[in-house]
Amino acid sequence: MNIVQALNNAMDIKMAEDNDVVVLGEDVGKDGGVFRVTDGLLAKYGPERVIDTPLTELGIVGMAIGMAVNGLKPIPEIQFQDFIYTAMDQIINQMAKIRYRSGGDYTVPLVLRTPVGGGIKGGLYHSQSGETYFAHTAGLTVVSPSNPYDAKGLLISSIESPDPVIFLEPKRLYRSQKADVPEDKYTVPLRKANLLREGNSVTLVTYGSMVPTVLSTVDKNGIDADVVDLRTIAPLDKDTIISSVKKTGRVVIVHEAPRTLGVGAEVSAMISERAIEYLYAPILRITGPDTPFPYRLEDYYLPNEQRIMAAIKKVMEYR
Repeated sequence: MNIVQALNNAMDIKMAEDNDVVVLGEDVGKDGGVFRVTDGLLAKYGPERVIDTPLTELGIVGMAIGMAVNGLKPIPEIQFQDFIYTAMDQIINQMAKIRYRSGGDYTVPLVLRTPVGGGIKGGLYHSQSGETYFAHTAGLTVVSPSNPYDAKGLLISSIESPDPVIFLEPKRLYRSQKADVPEDKYTVPLRKANLLREGNSVTLVTYGSMVPTVLSTVDKNGIDADVVDLRTIAPLDKDTIISSVKKTGRVVIVHEAPRTLGVGAEVSAMISERAIEYLYAPILRITGPDTPFPYRLEDYYLPNEQRIMAAIKKVMEYR
């Protein structure tokens, strides 16, 4: 399966298992979604459970929150994460806070899915990576898979979560990543990072779209590295990161989103607070620059092997 097929399979399994699971969004029904992630679900489960909505992101999220509070398990889709900002009031002031505002009397068990990031020549309004806005909001779990197996298992875990999950799908990995994925139901735990490679010289912390780039860089150049795929951006799996840092003493963080106040900044601060005495070199970040996403310079904007290797070399040679 590729990631599109894995996500579709996850929703199919949960919709067959639980009549309270519903899908809603722009073109998710007849057209199967802008990237065809919901393809076939309308024919199988009908228009009362696969709902085409008007072009109103604020309305989609608000309706999904109302559904969730009243016992359903909605999976709203926003066509591009860039469009989600018109719904931020519903996300930050309602979705994230209803459990706390009601003292636990009401919860919001929904999964807000949206494609994220660049790599498909979408330009500055279809390529942004805004995970830090959501990670900064208490009450939200923020997930970003990097491969088909994790995509299916993480989405099922998210649907079964009693609280809201922001599910960020790297659009450039949708069909470029393929793997053997079990047809049957399984879960991948939320809030747990994955140690993809084990080494002793340096720790590479990454997630989402950058995971294949980091893995190919490490493998191609024979780097003796731990590669940590966060999988859940918020809350962080601090134990896995710190355990690796205590072993290697050198850290490079790689993500596509802009540098300032990004996830890399939080990971770096957390390591500094908990394991600074184990570090042999400054922590380095390889990220997108602090500019709007450039259409013509997409390949320059996105972290690549050359930039990652320069950072690895710098921390390895630091004295």
